[in-house]
This record gives sequence, structure tokens and C-alpha cells, in this order.
Amino acid sequence: MELRHLRYALAIAEERHFTRAAARLGIGQPPLSQQIKLLEQELGVQLFHRQTRGVELTDAGEAFMPLAQAAVAAAEQAVQAARRAARGEIGALTIGFTSSASFNPLVPRIIGRFRERHPDLTIRLVEQTTIRLLEAMGEGSVDVAFLRPALGDTDGLVTRRLPDEDLWVALPARHRLAGNASIELVDLAGDPFILYPRSNGRLLYDSIIAACRNAGFSPRIAQEAPQMASTVNLVAAGVGVALVPESMRQLHAHGVVYARIAGDGPKAQLVVAHRRDGPLPPAVRNFMSCVTGDD
Repeated sequence: MELRHLRYALAIAEERHFTRAAARLGIGQPPLSQQIKLLEQELGVQLFHRQTRGVELTDAGEAFMPLAQAAVAAAEQAVQAARRAARGEIGALTIGFTSSASFNPLVPRIIGRFRERHPDLTIRLVEQTTIRLLEAMGEGSVDVAFLRPALGDTDGLVTRRLPDEDLWVALPARHRLAGNASIELVDLAGDPFILYPRSNGRLLYDSIIAACRNAGFSPRIAQEAPQMASTVNLVAAGVGVALVPESMRQLHAHGVVYARIAGDGPKAQLVVAHRRDGPLPPAVRNFMSCVTGDD
């Protein structure tokens, strides 16, 4: 039984006439009659009573037509679903991001734009360290990710670099330099530092170490914090100072003040990445269009 046979039978049932049904379908009346005979032979029942001025459904036809109509509708829905999936309009997309990336205003803006353009696609959000996100993309459990990779971390990935952020100093409110709008990095040479662990992401850690060394000192690391938010909380507790991306200033922790680093200070890099191997999934392609602002 072919889908077209169901459509033929439904057209005859609605028109109650072979000739009108044939005209509606765009085929000749004799071929239509022949196809219906073949369908009835396959089913082993008669669907229509042929009459002089038209046709009437048999009991078998009355039982057959609702289910035939449902089958045709289901087939059409399947076609539409396949086409929408091929366009990346339905399905699922897993988006990863680091804890510090979530504070960057570009990240929620891009995700929000993608949601608006593709409301029927399921979005899963995953917050992890850069290292874990790189592993997850390699495993295929994360489709795209906002992260801070070091040189060599992105082999096998396609990356698009977002605008760099300045690193700012987060200081305890009672720090001797807390009232300064900007601070020379060397003025922090004697302070204990709170750093994001290098094992979670090399780029930010190495950038901070390099900036301090360029200023003439090696930072004294008092504490490592697994999340950027907890770094700021440790600053509030007076454990030390920290260098954080500028967007982290949105985190208004009691007992913390922020100051710009004087001169050409260190930067925090952020990229959005996806896997390079294989054809680009439609949902990923659509997401990258939102990153670039393309329609």
C-alpha cells in the first residue's frame, strides 16, 4: 500500500465522485479507478459502492477513511519535522560556558537571540571549567561552548574570538588601595593573590602570572578558587586580591571594590567554539549566525 493510494481514496470519499476526485488530484479518471481497484484488492474489501451519479462509502470504507486520514496527516507531519530538523529549527542544542563567561553580557545576549529565532529548539545549558568543556566537546556531549582556551587547546575545534575584556583588580573594601580608581599592578607585589586554578583553564591563570612578572614580581598565591564567583567571595573575606574579567564587576559582593589596572593591562580572552570534524549540524550553524549577528 502506497501513501498516494490513501490520498486517492480520501479524495474520492470527500468528493463522492471519481471524476471530480480525479480533477482535484490532477490525474485521469480511468487511472484513478484502476488504482482504487488495486487498493481494494490489496485490502481484500470494497471501500466504495459505485453508483450512477457518484459513490458511497461501504462499512469497510467508513472504518478505513479516518485511519487513512490520520496516516496521511502523520506522514505530512513527518516530512515537515524532517525539513525543520534539517534547517535546525527543532531538536536540541547543548551550550557550554565557563563561570566567568556567564557574566560577559555578550553571552546571554547571543543565547537570548538564538532562543528568539528558534523557539521550538530545546536548549541545554552546561556550566563547566574550560578544560571540562574541551573534553565534553571532544566527547560530543556539548555542541558549542564559550570558553577561555590556551594556545593548542583548540585543535580540532572551530573558534570565533569575542572581544577581549580588561582584567580588573578585586580588592577587599578595607585594602589600602581600595579608594583608587586605577592601580599599578606592581603596587600589589606584596599582596596575597587568589587565582582561578590552572588545572581548570590555563589561559586566564597564565595571563595573570605573565602580567605580574611583566610588572616586575611573581604573585604570592594564597588561595585557589574553583569558581570565579568564589574568587570574589574570598576577596570579600580578606583572603587576598584577585584579577578578574571586567564583566565580573556585576558581582556586587559586600566588602569588595574593583579598580582598573593602570596602563596597558592584561586581557581576558573569550571564544565560542564548536567541533571541526564532520558536517556542521544545522542548529550549530544557526547558533554561530547569532554569534556573528547574521540573519
